[in-house]
Amino acid sequence: MHKRWLAVPALMVIGSLAMAANCPPLLEGQLPKLRAKESIDLCQRFAGKPLLIVNTASFCGFAPQFKGLEALSQRYKEQGLEVIGVPSDDFKQEAKTGEETAKVCYVNYGVTFTMTEPQKVKGPDAVHLFKVLAQETSAPKWNFYKYVVDRQGKVIANFSSLTKPDSPELIKAVEEAIASKP
Repeated sequence: MHKRWLAVPALMVIGSLAMAANCPPLLEGQLPKLRAKESIDLCQRFAGKPLLIVNTASFCGFAPQFKGLEALSQRYKEQGLEVIGVPSDDFKQEAKTGEETAKVCYVNYGVTFTMTEPQKVKGPDAVHLFKVLAQETSAPKWNFYKYVVDRQGKVIANFSSLTKPDSPELIKAVEEAIASKP
């Protein structure tokens, strides 16, 4: 009986290692969810899914893009698309508190897609997610920089702040990410 109890933790460790082996470098780690007590395990939550990752800022002139991002999220969520918004004050246009950021996103723009607490998205202090995005393409040059990631965790396209969420080029990249094989 004693040996059986030892087998259960061993299987859990092996299962965790197998899951980690399937996790693309982009999705390693966790980020705190906006105005929640929990953190998001990026690999557990998003591995194998097409992604649109956007660095956001509450008081940026591009903030109305939240509406277009939400529309894109709703349009493609049944096909597996996950939109991840990462607020940042790197360009000096984010709210001072998570509460204020949440109000802008959730109340003002009706965002339902995943939002994190504000993070660093450029430079040596950038969170791991954005360090990998920068290595694969480039660091965000301003707020609302967009990265489309396929189901294997590879960036297939990135777009400047000027590219609107309903632009044909962005939609084409999102559809390509959705069509990719896990």
